[in-house]
Amino acid sequence: MSEENTRSSNFITQIIDEDLQSGKYKEIVTRFPPEPNGYLHIGHAKSICLNFGIARDYKGLCNLRFDDTNPSKEDTEYVESIKNDVRWLGFEWNGEPRYSSNYFDKLYGYAIELIQKGLAYVDELTPEEMREYRGTLTEPGKNSKYRDRSIEENLQLFEKMKNGEIEEGKACLRAKIDMASPFMCMRDPVIYRIKFATHHQTGDKWCIYPMYDFTHCISDAIEGITHSICTLEFQDNRRLYDWVLDHISIENHPHQYEFSRLNLEYAITSKRKLNLLVSEHYVDGWDDPRMPTISGMRRKGYTPAAIREFCRRIGVTKQDNTIEMSALETCVREDLNENAPRRMVVLDPLKVVIDNYPEDKVEMCEAQNHPQKPEMGTRLVPFTRELYIEREDFREEGNKKYKRLVIGKEVRLRYGYIIKAESCEKDEAGNITCVHCSYVPGSIGCDVPEHKPKGVIHWVSAKEGCSANAEVRLFSCLFNVPNPGAAEDFLSTINKESLKVVENAVIELELQKSDKQETYQFERTGYFCVDSKLSTKDKKIFNLTVALKEDNSKSAS
Repeated sequence: MSEENTRSSNFITQIIDEDLQSGKYKEIVTRFPPEPNGYLHIGHAKSICLNFGIARDYKGLCNLRFDDTNPSKEDTEYVESIKNDVRWLGFEWNGEPRYSSNYFDKLYGYAIELIQKGLAYVDELTPEEMREYRGTLTEPGKNSKYRDRSIEENLQLFEKMKNGEIEEGKACLRAKIDMASPFMCMRDPVIYRIKFATHHQTGDKWCIYPMYDFTHCISDAIEGITHSICTLEFQDNRRLYDWVLDHISIENHPHQYEFSRLNLEYAITSKRKLNLLVSEHYVDGWDDPRMPTISGMRRKGYTPAAIREFCRRIGVTKQDNTIEMSALETCVREDLNENAPRRMVVLDPLKVVIDNYPEDKVEMCEAQNHPQKPEMGTRLVPFTRELYIEREDFREEGNKKYKRLVIGKEVRLRYGYIIKAESCEKDEAGNITCVHCSYVPGSIGCDVPEHKPKGVIHWVSAKEGCSANAEVRLFSCLFNVPNPGAAEDFLSTINKESLKVVENAVIELELQKSDKQETYQFERTGYFCVDSKLSTKDKKIFNLTVALKEDNSKSAS
């Protein structure tokens, strides 16, 4: 799969084209502004590709800015994970990472300016009273009894808030706009609150912190952002974005543009809910391969190119929709089909003994690393008297549709000999434990007269030093309904069969020695990668990335 080299066209790029043509801007500056309170997910990937992609396509700049205004939920762990994810996706930000906390002194100054203009006041309503005074979608709110305080009193009280002289939750600073506005975000929104928490960047310098809506627009203006791009849930907040910038003495005034967020079937993208899955141990951390986080997809074996292509294909619109999981998997499958080396792995081993093959002989068979890419070279796989095949690849009796190993019939071993099943052994319960076969000498890589096998199966040598045991993890979607977020209790929709652990799969010895997290195609099975978190030197663990073909049941991921 080759990535699109031409510039993607959407309503945002059309606006940018007009702005450049009119001379409104000479250079485009965008930003990616995550809150460092969790790991990035597939929805963030869309925003990353959009903002950094615009900067790349227009030879502009894209800032990475952490909107770190809530220290009680933020952590440097999240900061570092976000940096890693952006770089892994193939992007680099302009200069050093930025933080909203870099601007706390300026933000405080602008808050003072609003107070001095009579456009902000310190409110001491209780949280319950504030909710009551706010009104509803159909009824206007009512003014706080503290709304008409003098400028001098508000300045004194705000100073007390800053100095830690007022208890947390007992006061806040609100913008004075319109309690009767049809837009809830304009009903005197809180712009500063008290929070006695150590900040990961500023330490204990502050005990008051600005709210996101107050911080975000000013940060954009300070950084000279030309196009502030966010998702549709912030559409109404654009009024507050503009109001703040219109009423403070700041030169730049960026414009906010909204696009539809990415909703993916069988997935949750609420950071609060994702955090709950992690904290309550429903999953193995933020990077669990079943999570829709970028780190989870990386651990699962997804590639940056596949995710970028997915984001390109779904496009940028204002229309809310839900994307099928198969659309993402198709991009992953296409990329891996093009680039993943092939290996032979047996997940459910059944021993085969080739009775007419020398017992101590080890013969090296040349195997292609990629059948369509000779430049990827070949490898040697050992052929021995005893080997393993998939249990499902043998039957005592078969029909015309069954093209694998059957008593009295022949198949070709991939890259190896033609073999014929002669008999099988069973245990007391009637389970087949071993298949005895004969091989056709001289049949490696060529046809042999009077031998026309109808099928090809993969295999791994059973001889010590030729193969190794490994654990393979097969994943299905974490949720068993397409829209778990709509459920009254999303935890009730968790798929309890989302992880199946296969012990003692038999792999080519080369795979056991692999130290890097490369994704492989296990021939006739699917694409798998080394688990970067759980694998050890002595035992490799492989994660299912994606099946070879789409699962029409919608249960596989």
